[in-house]
Amino acid sequence: MRTIDWVDGAIELIDQTALPERVEVLRITTIDALIDAIARLAVRGAPALGVAGALGVALLAQEEPDPARLRLAAAGLRAARPTAVNLGWGVDRALARAVDGPAAVLAEALAVIDEDVAACTAMGRRGADLLTDLVGDRPLSVLTICNTGGLCAVERGTALGVVQTLHERGRLRRALVAETRPLLQGARLTAWELGRMGARYDVVVDSAASFLLSSGEAELVLIGADRIAANGDTANKVGSLSLALGAAHAGVPFVVVAPEATIDHTTPDGSAIEIEDRGAAEVVEFGGRLIAPAGATAINPAFDITPRALITALVTERRVVELAAGEALAG
Repeated sequence: MRTIDWVDGAIELIDQTALPERVEVLRITTIDALIDAIARLAVRGAPALGVAGALGVALLAQEEPDPARLRLAAAGLRAARPTAVNLGWGVDRALARAVDGPAAVLAEALAVIDEDVAACTAMGRRGADLLTDLVGDRPLSVLTICNTGGLCAVERGTALGVVQTLHERGRLRRALVAETRPLLQGARLTAWELGRMGARYDVVVDSAASFLLSSGEAELVLIGADRIAANGDTANKVGSLSLALGAAHAGVPFVVVAPEATIDHTTPDGSAIEIEDRGAAEVVEFGGRLIAPAGATAINPAFDITPRALITALVTERRVVELAAGEALAG
């Protein structure tokens, strides 16, 4: 089952807001519907957003083949999620073929899909091999946050793709899944994916994660990324920095798994990454019911920045970069 795909002239994607209660596939035929799906997190995750960006331009090109007007029409799509660099990357990939006509734009978008599938498979293998080097060839207990599986990509995913590869190799003892407040992407989505693959897992309260690391319940941390600055600082789901600090205290590896497209060489370091604030409602309400006093305000950053010094290694489809050891991303 693919998270997002092009089917008979439209975009089809799994509505992640409906999981785990039901699997609902949305058929997207307009750019406004796609922007809405991105904004309300019906589709989310850096690689999936890259695909959505490319497919969105292909959808627009069917109605607006003129390259200049197409570029203007795609601006709203690019701005739908400011922190995730892959969305703009996917838009740009498809726009680069606009001068060759709508068929060429669609061909480029479909190539993005194929490349994402291949990249996730490669990251899974490369990441699992790295963990053998770091902690030995034995069953592992892995801690992860948010959702980095097939739901964040087209298939398999990034950090959870590594977990899936470990499971397939008989090397996964247990996955510890941080619930990931306030929208519970870990408890709702990652747990659902682990259950479908038959892997053993436990959902843990976000605030318990560092304690579990310090007590030896998890032997390493695997996270994804929404944007990686040129120096290696990494933006990911808020709570990732807390896990990095906990991993450093416990002396366990902290590994980022992301495609090369997530590395933004135009952003020098983490201080230059725009962090999306999703507003108070997600924090002061739950299931549409107010859980804080009426009028309570909230700070709700969707992401945080983990400095490169706390990252053991970055795994992409092409390479492993040992950031904490001083290796550079350039080249």
